[in-house]
Amino acid sequence: MATKPALRPVFLDDKYLATGERVYLTGSQALVRLPLEQARRDAAAGLNTAGFISGYRGSPLGIYDTALWAAEPILREHRIHFEPGVNEDLAAAAVWGTQQVPLLSEARYDGVFALWYGKGPGVDRSADVLKHGNYAGTSPLGGVLALCGDDHAARSSTTAHQSDQALIHCGMPVLNPADIQDYIDLGLIGFALSRFAGVWAGFKCVTEIVDGSASIRVGAGRTVVLPEDYEFPPGGLSIRREFAALAQEARLYEERLIAAQAFARANAIDRQVIGGGGRKRLGIVASGKSLGDAGEALARLGIDEARAAELGIALFKVGMVWPLEPQRIAAFAAGCDEVLLIEEKRPLIEEQLAHLLYNLPAERRPRLSGKRDP
Repeated sequence: MATKPALRPVFLDDKYLATGERVYLTGSQALVRLPLEQARRDAAAGLNTAGFISGYRGSPLGIYDTALWAAEPILREHRIHFEPGVNEDLAAAAVWGTQQVPLLSEARYDGVFALWYGKGPGVDRSADVLKHGNYAGTSPLGGVLALCGDDHAARSSTTAHQSDQALIHCGMPVLNPADIQDYIDLGLIGFALSRFAGVWAGFKCVTEIVDGSASIRVGAGRTVVLPEDYEFPPGGLSIRREFAALAQEARLYEERLIAAQAFARANAIDRQVIGGGGRKRLGIVASGKSLGDAGEALARLGIDEARAAELGIALFKVGMVWPLEPQRIAAFAAGCDEVLLIEEKRPLIEEQLAHLLYNLPAERRPRLSGKRDP
């Protein structure tokens, strides 16, 4: 009689400790695992870094601090300190301080990567600190992700919030994860982008994903690609000792954000995810939760990968919604007869893409449909 293979023991902490396999966790738990993954990547690379997390609770990140407290022993083992803020502003100020570690003469670590978190109105009220911190920049082995809780349907908020515009006001690249898997994959890319370009990166967290759960891939295997088509300016892009307001502003908009776009291009943050090559009748562009909605709509219509290619339909994922990386999406759009943009709340990708396509020759310029038809 054949014996059944022994089952591997399963522990509750596997959602944070298991490597090289799949784990089942909630959106909030994935955001706890994210800094742990970054700490492991740094340790594997032989880097002497630590992590810091601070913010103020609020839906949809209302139980994030509870999840962090529950995982505190594991966080400490990975040299990650969690210090909830009295409010969002003070938490952001503390995060700003972590990027000054390399400027200190007796620092224990070569860099500190940091997570700030707050719900949409907290993003608004903390814009002063977020802007100053982003203008100052990040350290080469630090990096900052700002987790912005957006309650688009105002289920537990006084406003149906969209943080994108506040982050753009601060000059911060905006990453929009599509699902819980992206909380890890795009989150790690976000830390790497922050280090490379010297910017704080905004990271949208919408209710449906934060409150959801999924089985995701974890562990090693994610490769960060450094752009070969970008040359660092003299003095680099990281935080500096001196303060010069006009120079800071120029460095952000003329150098750092350009570097962020080059990094996004090299790492395919924006890419086609459904459909074949060649000319397309319809190109669908979506980001964040809307990407999953579009994919599910195609599936319900019986349109799989092969059928999409046959019909001339393609789906393009935008992971960094601002500043929009121009080359990949322009090449995709120029190969379509029509481009349909699907975005929640106010249009953001649509306005940037329209600007990119405006000067294309008529025979290469697609029809553009978004919040309104052409």
